[in-house]
Amino acid sequence: MAPAATPGTEGLYDSRYEHDACGVGFVADLSGRRRHDIVASALTVLRNLEHRGAKGATRRPGTGPAS
Repeated sequence: MAPAATPGTEGLYDSRYEHDACGVGFVADLSGRRRHDIVASALTVLRNLEHRGAKGATRRPGTGPAS
């Protein structure tokens, strides 16, 4: 199976910055809706990136950076 083609530049994505690397996660709803599945997805991203130390989270999700 051939690898998928890299998409072109669209919205916040720019294919010039595409490369293989362990990355960071960003979860958002661009329409501004508040939904539980967005929070659940963000927590999954944090768990999956824990090995990198590239996370900015408190032990109590939803408490903000000052906690």
